[in-house]
Amino acid sequence: MDIFDVLTMVGGLCLFLFGMNIMGESLERAAGNSLRTLLGKLTTNRMLGFLTGMAVTAVIQSSSATTVMVVGFVNSGLLSLGQAINVIMGANVGTTVTSWILSLGGIESGNFFVQMLKPTSFTPILALIGIFYYMFVKDNSKKDIGMILLGFATLMFGMDTMSDAVSGLKHVPEFQQLFLLFTNPILGVVAGAVLTAVIQSSSASVGILQALSSTGSVTYAAAVPIIMGQNIGTCVTAMLSSVGATKNAKRAAFVHLLFNIIGTLACLVLFLAAQAMFTPAILGESATHFGIAICHTIFNIACTAILLPSGNLLEKLVCKLVPDAKETEVTSELDERLFATPSIALERSRVLTGEMADTAAATLKAAMDSLLGYTPELGQQVRELEEKTDHYEDILGTYLVKLSTLKISPADSNEAAMLLKALNDFERIGDHALNLVESAEELGEKSLRLSDAAKHELSVLIRAVSEIVELSFTAFRENDLQKAYLVEPLEQVIDDLKEKLRIHHILRLQQGACSIETGFVWSDLLNALERVGDHCSNIAGCVVDMAHHDMNTHEALRSARVENEHFADQYKEYAKKFSLK
Repeated sequence: MDIFDVLTMVGGLCLFLFGMNIMGESLERAAGNSLRTLLGKLTTNRMLGFLTGMAVTAVIQSSSATTVMVVGFVNSGLLSLGQAINVIMGANVGTTVTSWILSLGGIESGNFFVQMLKPTSFTPILALIGIFYYMFVKDNSKKDIGMILLGFATLMFGMDTMSDAVSGLKHVPEFQQLFLLFTNPILGVVAGAVLTAVIQSSSASVGILQALSSTGSVTYAAAVPIIMGQNIGTCVTAMLSSVGATKNAKRAAFVHLLFNIIGTLACLVLFLAAQAMFTPAILGESATHFGIAICHTIFNIACTAILLPSGNLLEKLVCKLVPDAKETEVTSELDERLFATPSIALERSRVLTGEMADTAAATLKAAMDSLLGYTPELGQQVRELEEKTDHYEDILGTYLVKLSTLKISPADSNEAAMLLKALNDFERIGDHALNLVESAEELGEKSLRLSDAAKHELSVLIRAVSEIVELSFTAFRENDLQKAYLVEPLEQVIDDLKEKLRIHHILRLQQGACSIETGFVWSDLLNALERVGDHCSNIAGCVVDMAHHDMNTHEALRSARVENEHFADQYKEYAKKFSLK
């Protein structure tokens, strides 16, 4: 093996890792909604969590990515530690899928149909389909499929290149001696752990081992301990991701490490016992692609079978090893670890935006209650809730902007844009609620009184605003287009009410029933309540935008009138419901 073979091997390794990364990312994007659904159905049921972890890892082709995701979920409060343990165990089994795919490279047969199963036979066809989808099809979901096929073809080409480059090593005595060293199980475990820790992917390190097995120098006695060590090395990624996380998130990462260490030790003891007692002849045979895939699968299933029933004990153990801090710990609301799976990060953003909407609605209700009967407690409540909406806007706005820079699907991109627009409206509703409280306080401080007629009119406007808030917020939470279309006619009624109330106030001024100073406060109240209606209209517009896949609020508001054939009837119905008579 000369320098050119070394360069070819390095190039093959680079292509292999690049193909695996591209394929994983594309699979993740294509399966974004499915991942969201899968993880949304997680319960405390042990088997369901296990199957979910296995399925997600089989889809994204990386147990490390799944575990990092799980650490992020625990850190954000989406998963309990008990649920996380089950998912992590499932991920260890799901990662074996990659080794089975790569084992196809070891097929040897003269039969045409069997030969077609060999990656070197069918990957050129997949690459051709992939490049066609990627370059000539405009549909982004089809482009993702193209990237999956291209990533797979690149991965398999890199694997084949590595195998060809290292084939000359079978004539190098030093290489054979190296793998004789790894027949020492302890050295084999260390070697597997170090290699996997460096490249941070057990799937990739198994692929490298499969490529080296083509030399015929890798025996099962060396391969099995290396496979065991790979499971320990893959924990590095999750441990790094837990830095700066909550205690439970650190525990989730530590569970991954403990699970693999305990599983490896248990299987290593069994392996050493079998080696000493029976000296199986197969251990001296050269490992094959299929043989390594089988060993990898059996090892991971054995570890899971041993530890899955002991999930509760593992949870107690890790809680003792990573004890609670003395000070109260605040769970991170949004975790950038979730960026590993943008669709899940987006779902978490949507959940928190819903919480922000609830906070804004509570702020406005308390503020409107203060207009009809102000108390200092109500004023303080509104200020605290308004600060909370500001906090939501800060963290969500920053998070969504960062999320938007990632490679996400057009549908996810539109939803991120919709959330960003809605954030501003929820925050501004909180601001207008604070303005209402300040007006109520001004009335009290200056001993100003609203006339009975003004109080009646204000109560009608408050009822209309309460209904439009309920309508628009429900439309946003449930993505309900029908409710979104009801908002615009009600918003028009609120605009008309504002003008009527302004005119009625001028008439009262002329009759001496209201003071000029009260009139200034009255004008502020009307403006604040009318502006709340405008923001509710914008929120409903975001729902219409999403339905039309066009983030143009002005166009959405226009379509809410044009496409809603019942607009006039709904307007009349609301006008009658909120009549001043």
